[in-house]
Amino acid sequence: MMILGVGVDLVDVQRVGRLISSPGFVGRFFHPQEAEYATTKKAGYEESLAACLAAKEAFGKALGTGLKGFQLKEIEVTHDASGRPFLRLHGRAAETFKRFGGSRIHLSLSHERSLACGFVLIEGEGKDTTDVEDPNGRGIGE
Repeated sequence: MMILGVGVDLVDVQRVGRLISSPGFVGRFFHPQEAEYATTKKAGYEESLAACLAAKEAFGKALGTGLKGFQLKEIEVTHDASGRPFLRLHGRAAETFKRFGGSRIHLSLSHERSLACGFVLIEGEGKDTTDVEDPNGRGIGE
C-alpha cells in the first residue's frame, strides 16, 4: 500500500456560523448524522460543523479532483467508540474514491477559537497513471 494523496484545509468557524442560518445550508452540505452529532459537542455546533467542512475539503484535495462529481453530504465525518474521527463515504463520493484506487482514509480534525482544520491522508494501490501527463510533459507514473 502507498500514499495516494494528502489534503489539508482550514475553515473560519464564524463564517460557518453565519452560513448555518441560511435556509437549507446544513441539509445541503452535511450528512444528517453529522448535524446530529454536532449538536452534542461541548465545543459547539459551529466548531464541529466547521471541522467537518474542513475534512470534506481536505478529502477533495487528497483525491486531487476537488469536490467535483459528488455532493459534500456524501462525505460523512463520524467517530468510533473512542471518539476518533473517520470518513464514511456514500454514493458518488464512494465511487470516486474506489476509482482513485483508495483503500484507507486517515483523518485528523482540530479546532481552536476561530479556525477548524481537517487533514486527510489516502492510502491504496492507486490506479495506473502512466498514460496521464503532468504539466511538465512527463507521464505521472514515470
